[in-house]
Amino acid sequence: MSPPRSLQNLRHWRFPPPIKVPYAGGHRVRLLYNGADFFALLLAEIEMASREIFLETYLFENDDIGERVVGALEDAARRGVHVKLQIDGFGARAFAPAWQERLAAAGAWLLFFRPDIRPLSLNRSRLRRLHRKLTVIDGRVAFVGGINILSDQEPAPLRLAPRYDYAFRVEGPLLAQMHAAADRLWRHTAWVQLQRDWVARSRVPLQLAPCGDAIASFAIRDNLRHRHDIEHAYLHAIRHARREIVIANAYFLPGYRFRHALRAAAARGVTVVLLLQGQVDHFLLHWATRAYYRRFLQSGMEIYEYQAGFMHAKAAVIDGEWATVGSSNLDPFSLLLAREANLFVRDPAVAEALRTDIGRHIASNSRRISQERVSRAGLLLRGLVWICFGAVRFVMGLTGYGGRRYLE
Repeated sequence: MSPPRSLQNLRHWRFPPPIKVPYAGGHRVRLLYNGADFFALLLAEIEMASREIFLETYLFENDDIGERVVGALEDAARRGVHVKLQIDGFGARAFAPAWQERLAAAGAWLLFFRPDIRPLSLNRSRLRRLHRKLTVIDGRVAFVGGINILSDQEPAPLRLAPRYDYAFRVEGPLLAQMHAAADRLWRHTAWVQLQRDWVARSRVPLQLAPCGDAIASFAIRDNLRHRHDIEHAYLHAIRHARREIVIANAYFLPGYRFRHALRAAAARGVTVVLLLQGQVDHFLLHWATRAYYRRFLQSGMEIYEYQAGFMHAKAAVIDGEWATVGSSNLDPFSLLLAREANLFVRDPAVAEALRTDIGRHIASNSRRISQERVSRAGLLLRGLVWICFGAVRFVMGLTGYGGRRYLE
């Protein structure tokens, strides 16, 4: 039986014009697994800092991890390190006043990105949050990924298994871009909030000498010159995939071009595997994503839902050679609104380590979604999916983000 005409057409679907993705060699990149791996190294680097610390995060919870990071930053500031902590005004709105007082007394600087939330406001700019997780220390080492400042363990009553996430530790020439991104956003926020003593450009000398074999590219998403850089880096890699695409992403509701790129890859024989969140976290996004399951499965893609606990990963591996880890989900919030940061690495060792770990989670902690399962869904579940999908489309239309075709 020949495949449906829609799938035959996908084989000849024309990708958007290729975007040049700048890569540079000479990097040492280490993949970090979950917070237990990440925080041990982060705290050690903060303790060794001698000049400057930029730390950006979306969530900064009042838990034991938050206390340890605040304590380390406080100690660093007291020994003369310029500590510049920037946290999101919505995600970290419950940042403890006692911590603010301690940091200020130690001489550390703290900024809330867009602290004026006003939930009933119709100003769509309030949706533009600082979602990236980026730390740059002494212009020497950086951390980028999806891990917020919070414990791996979900608090009671959930008590889910350790949070599933990744980060990269990076050294090498890209520190210039990573440091510039952190410094630029810090100075912009300080200027907007009239903190005139804090707007001076960082003069810390950067350590940019080649120190490893990894080829890498650093990309941010903002609302000025870099609106689509992360999405374009993904599309460029998907376009050139020949064997396999593995994506682990907690919130997956990509736009028209991204979905068609994946389906076109599957149509030309590339194995496409999606590992998505199985727990209901953001209700609308969770169920709206399922509106695409049938088309994905008909295209030959494999879909798995993570069941062991709370999945927060935003990672991908292509052809065992290309890998990315970062803060960007593949949904309207990350691709159209938030400030994000991802590292893209072309290195077989890093890619294989990430692919192996994603594969382990698929094999041990996930369930496969079959076409039969989707077809057997009852009317109530199907109705819920399409109501949530319609609600997401309505919200996007109301805010004006995404353009006419994003969710078509």
